[in-house]
Amino acid sequence: MRAVIRRNKALVCDEIEDLAPQAGQVLVKTLACGICGSDLHALHHMEHMIELTSRANGGMTNGFDPTKDTVFGHEFCAEILDHGPDTSGALKAGTRVVSMPVTLTPAGGAEMLGFSNALPGGFAERMILSEALLLPVPNGLPTDQAAMTEPFAVGAHAVAKARLDPNSVALVVGCGPVGLAVIAGLKAKGHGPVIAADFSPRRRAAAEMLGADVVIDPAQESPHGRWEGFGVPTTRAAQNMIRMMGGSFGRPVVFECVGSPGVLQSLVEAAPAGAQIVVAGVCMETDRIEPAIAITKEIELTFVFGYTPEEFAETLHHIAEGVIDVSGLVTGKVGLAGVAGAFEALGDPEAHVKILVEPGLA
Repeated sequence: MRAVIRRNKALVCDEIEDLAPQAGQVLVKTLACGICGSDLHALHHMEHMIELTSRANGGMTNGFDPTKDTVFGHEFCAEILDHGPDTSGALKAGTRVVSMPVTLTPAGGAEMLGFSNALPGGFAERMILSEALLLPVPNGLPTDQAAMTEPFAVGAHAVAKARLDPNSVALVVGCGPVGLAVIAGLKAKGHGPVIAADFSPRRRAAAEMLGADVVIDPAQESPHGRWEGFGVPTTRAAQNMIRMMGGSFGRPVVFECVGSPGVLQSLVEAAPAGAQIVVAGVCMETDRIEPAIAITKEIELTFVFGYTPEEFAETLHHIAEGVIDVSGLVTGKVGLAGVAGAFEALGDPEAHVKILVEPGLA
């Protein structure tokens, strides 16, 4: 079968071995798979990513060798083709499904799809998934929207980790895929006002479409100038004065969704005293902050990653019910032969919001 393979830090469309499901597994046809920012980074820097992951996990790498062939793709919607042994078959062949990008093995291990040498991710005509992790796509939900479940679950998890109160004001810095998912997650839970900031006009338009209450171009205006307009005093002295007079204000929460060196320090300096900064942008480089500033302002830093199975399932439900409207976010679709070009196109934030890979396209 055909797949797009990361080989020698390049993307090659080639033939790979056909797949056969083992115990508890199903064979699926890939219908659509999104290109993630982590895919873009991993193309050239996979070795560094895995080295950092290993350090974070006490030296464990799950046996993955970043120098060997890898088929990316972890944001997918697929169709069941066949069931392996020891499966219930509750979801019949032809059923469209989504899944967390993890395939359980009969030996008790797990393959992280898109970052595995043993199993291909969604940039392949077929995949092997675990029956126990499948979620059927609700009738009527288009395939391209179902494929957005995984990236938007990332935003749901970031929101779940934020200590938002009913009067909180949220600022989302960076409106790429992660920032957009956070905005959607905030509005799905009824939070607001939500301020969104990005230099890109296209990304700002997407943020507004997903429900951001205020959209700001940081080149023209600092988003931090809006805190007091929403009743959030920015200094500890002003906050203490309001409390002494019997008043209250919402907890300010900032979502860092850029992941570039220097951004976190700039937020520590600019955020209101007592703010929680939820770090969802993945900075892969050594960064620098000045703790004394964060200490003086009593800034809380929360780092988030991934999502829970419950958040993944809830995100699919929210998309299917229209609570999260992703209908206008897919700005391009390519077949396997167009994946390398799509990676290049996504380097320009004005060119696309999200590109889907559809292996069935010519």
